[in-house]
Amino acid sequence: MNTLMVADDHPLFREAIGAAIRAGLPGCRLLEADSLDDALKGIAEEEEDIDLLLLDLGLPDAAGLAGLERLREACPALPVVVISAERERNLILESIALGAVGYIPKSTPRRAMLEALRQVLGGQIYLPPDIMRRPPATPAADHDSFLAPAAPDAPSPLDALTDKQLQVLARLARGEANKVIARELDIAETTVKTHVSAILRKLNVGSRVQAILAADQADLAARLARLQPRD
Repeated sequence: MNTLMVADDHPLFREAIGAAIRAGLPGCRLLEADSLDDALKGIAEEEEDIDLLLLDLGLPDAAGLAGLERLREACPALPVVVISAERERNLILESIALGAVGYIPKSTPRRAMLEALRQVLGGQIYLPPDIMRRPPATPAADHDSFLAPAAPDAPSPLDALTDKQLQVLARLARGEANKVIARELDIAETTVKTHVSAILRKLNVGSRVQAILAADQADLAARLARLQPRD
């Protein structure tokens, strides 16, 4: 039996997500907190029994990502999934970089939310695919940047990846699970795991999220475009 804690200051949302979890994940034990301090108090009392904490970044005493940092410092071994109304891609990646094991927008349909929780409870990281597949916003160019010569031949960490590994990395960046990647690329799930291990080794990172952060998304998209068959 898994024990989940929902830390959110809106009673109606806690009630709604609690009903969804009880219906979709039968046997789960659900704890509730209406503030970060309340969550930390509950964790201190039952830390060994809590398998996953669902944290709303909008808690009055959480101060956004600072609340996540505080929680990770206090309970580094406790898996945390961020649940937020915010859908900014950079915020999602920052949350994961700070140690969250998933990010679920509050607008996520019930079925997708339950699948995300199953994925996280199964030891994987969840990223919302509809947001992650969007190209990141192009940063504004520095006003003097045209004075600096371009460096088209600068080495890229993606140079070491094979075509198939590039395809796998792109799907990791969309938040897809191994099973989905295997189906889309028509390969075995064990082969996906082999590719992921190779990607981590070649990019010199220790996790999927670090691989996503290490990859230049524009460079990755350009390389994938070149892999597409021409008519």
